[in-house]
Amino acid sequence: MKKILFAVLLMGALQVNAQDFDKQEIRNTIETFFEGFHHRDTVLLHQVCADKLILQSIEENANGNKLTEEPQQFFYRSIASMPQTLKYNEQILGYTIQVDGSMGHAWTPYEFYLNGKLSHKGVNAFTLFKEKDRWKIVYIIDTRRK
Repeated sequence: MKKILFAVLLMGALQVNAQDFDKQEIRNTIETFFEGFHHRDTVLLHQVCADKLILQSIEENANGNKLTEEPQQFFYRSIASMPQTLKYNEQILGYTIQVDGSMGHAWTPYEFYLNGKLSHKGVNAFTLFKEKDRWKIVYIIDTRRK
């Protein structure tokens, strides 16, 4: 009986450790995404994003809410072509990460600064897929409020 109880506890501990590892890997993937974003490095962005990345935004203002979708290629081109004189910084304020097998989800509140001034804030929601031994971002949706 003690051996069975020990085995059950050990399996539970291993599962928790594996899930903690996956959560850290998801966070690392998102941090790498923002490293590429801030450095205008589309090669780095491609490394952590799926081939069929979906990008959507919800703009919230007094006139109502608007959902927009940005084609993946347009996103990469806009990042690569941003003028060096434009300073932008998206500060992630926290991470809430959930994992179920090969699917991960991260909720990241943020503040976005342009040339040192707060432009907008909101929340990013990332959905990730574990492809072999790497997490890839397949979907990003964010809210944007002034």
